Amino acid sequence: MGSLFRHPLWLVGFRPFFTLAFLTGALLPPLWALVFSGRLTLPAPALSPLQWHAHEMFFGFGWAVLGGFLLTASKNWVHIRGLHGGPLALAVALWFVERFAVLGAGALPAWARLILLNAFLLFVAGFVVVSLVRYRKQDTFPDNSFFVIALPAFLVAKNLILFPETFVHGTAMALGLFRVAFVVMFERTLPPFMAAGAKLTLVRKAPLDFAIKALALLAVLESVLPARVAAALLLTLAVLLTVRFFLWRPDVAFKTFGVGVMYAGYAGLTLHLGLEALRLGGVPLGVGSVATHAFTFLCMGIVIPAMLIRISQGHTARPLKFTVSDRLAIGTMGVAAFFRLLAPQLWPAHYLLWVTLAGVGWTICFSLLGFRLAPFLWKARLDGKEH
Repeated sequence: MGSLFRHPLWLVGFRPFFTLAFLTGALLPPLWALVFSGRLTLPAPALSPLQWHAHEMFFGFGWAVLGGFLLTASKNWVHIRGLHGGPLALAVALWFVERFAVLGAGALPAWARLILLNAFLLFVAGFVVVSLVRYRKQDTFPDNSFFVIALPAFLVAKNLILFPETFVHGTAMALGLFRVAFVVMFERTLPPFMAAGAKLTLVRKAPLDFAIKALALLAVLESVLPARVAAALLLTLAVLLTVRFFLWRPDVAFKTFGVGVMYAGYAGLTLHLGLEALRLGGVPLGVGSVATHAFTFLCMGIVIPAMLIRISQGHTARPLKFTVSDRLAIGTMGVAAFFRLLAPQLWPAHYLLWVTLAGVGWTICFSLLGFRLAPFLWKARLDGKEH
């Protein structure tokens, strides 16, 4: 058994969880299209279709990505090794248990439902939070306090999604928490990416950076704030992000594909915030949850593939490449965004078709990425280092 856990897959968190991200990214959206169209029925004890869709995209797919990222990033942040070996395998097992528990949630006793649907997140988020607090004196990023607050809040959001009467609050909170993660990630990655790729030092203004993160964290509570207050909060955040976007030289960034896609995701986040502010202000946005899917397709759907490409290669000591298939995968996500966001407004009578085609786009994107990158996750680093 000991030799099993010394397999490269169990040496660092991104390896198994990014494998699961490729899998769920390819399977969940088309499954939702089948459920949404009525061609596939969830088991009777499962959550309602909409609850299942939101829960699995945020806490199945989304937390496969975020969990793998956080368990790997701790090495650079606080200089300790993240979960590995048996404990990492346990985290993966709890992730799988949660997937099955969601499908049988209605038949579970309350205590079993509470345990089985929270064990994975409690274990992984708890490990990260305890590590950040325990080793805070050697933390490279003092603003990791935002994660110390946000990660436990994911547990609240998850449990709100599990009950119909609080579902709206749970989805808004989960989306808001992922916004926080992306805001922090953009701030930490785009300056070094630009320095390495374009030899350009980006303008950094500490008050602006802090205001953006603080507003993003406060916006997690948008569903319980008065609508006008929430709209003003999101609009202010969108404006500040836009100001920084242009300070950070997008004219240079878009000349390089690997950096340009990150800037495209940054712009997608800003667009989402503006649309969400309009929605809260009472402005009709059209067919479908336009503001929500602007975030999932134009921010998550573009940035996550780019980060999977970078980490799967960089952390296995392989040269960073955005191959033709990688570019095709991300381009396919752009086409999927058209089908999910614009096509329903132009031809609303074919809404089911557009949802289906958007799901197919996700499948193609993550299938292409998984086919090329998953083998790296299962093999040893090229430089001979263990992790």
